[in-house]
Amino acid sequence: MRIANRRTLALLPLGAWLLLPATVGAWARSSDHGDRFTMSAGRTDCGSGQALVTLRNQTRRPARFDLKADSASVATGSIPARKSVTRKVHVGRGHSMEIEAFSVTAGQPDTLIDSTRVRNTCSGRQGRHLPRTSRHLPRTSRHLPRTGPPTDLLAKLATAGGLLLTGAAFWWYSSIWPRGSF
Repeated sequence: MRIANRRTLALLPLGAWLLLPATVGAWARSSDHGDRFTMSAGRTDCGSGQALVTLRNQTRRPARFDLKADSASVATGSIPARKSVTRKVHVGRGHSMEIEAFSVTAGQPDTLIDSTRVRNTCSGRQGRHLPRTSRHLPRTSRHLPRTGPPTDLLAKLATAGGLLLTGAAFWWYSSIWPRGSF
């Protein structure tokens, strides 16, 4: 087998690794260009029972919005151009709520931009009482921070290692096949 063919076979996994994640990432990050803004909702805080909802304006003009929770208006207002605003939505303990963001335009019906369901899965003890073992600890040490490498980095490293091993296997196999004549 020629050296050029061996190199091509060895570089196939590398080419797939370089091209495929870029296209998948671009597809996942693409947004609907008809939307004036996007919405993202965070986790519900156990102490206050409030979830933070962030609205980001993608246009060069201010965008008016109406934020509804279970079809009841929670907040209205406008988002400056290329900026974001954050609003708090109260979710009762053990309940869930459908949060919807509408784009408000004069003379036209409101347009649904995004919706998501937020759940408050906190039990009744969280936020009010602390377990006996942590009563004497300072307030900052009750919840330990996350340490260690991020999981997405480990996944990328594992994928890169697997692709290198695959490329090495292709290189080795192309060097021994076909071997001589009978």
